[in-house]
Amino acid sequence: MTELNAQSDRLLRLKEVSRRVGLGKTMIYNLIGQGRFPAPYKLTPAAARWSEQEIIAWIGLVKDGFEGKKRRA
Repeated sequence: MTELNAQSDRLLRLKEVSRRVGLGKTMIYNLIGQGRFPAPYKLTPAAARWSEQEIIAWIGLVKDGFEGKKRRA
């Protein structure tokens, strides 16, 4: 894996975010409402995009299991 450039950040559509995190739209928006998932940036009233860097960071926080449960080997 290549090192991420902190200055470059792609904006992702919901479909890509969902694919990367393995959660559906409803669960993503529920977690946003609970303050447990990065909120999207509203580009227009009809267009929301997520920061790729923020999604990668969130994945890093939960990679050992949702709710802090450690993955079994």
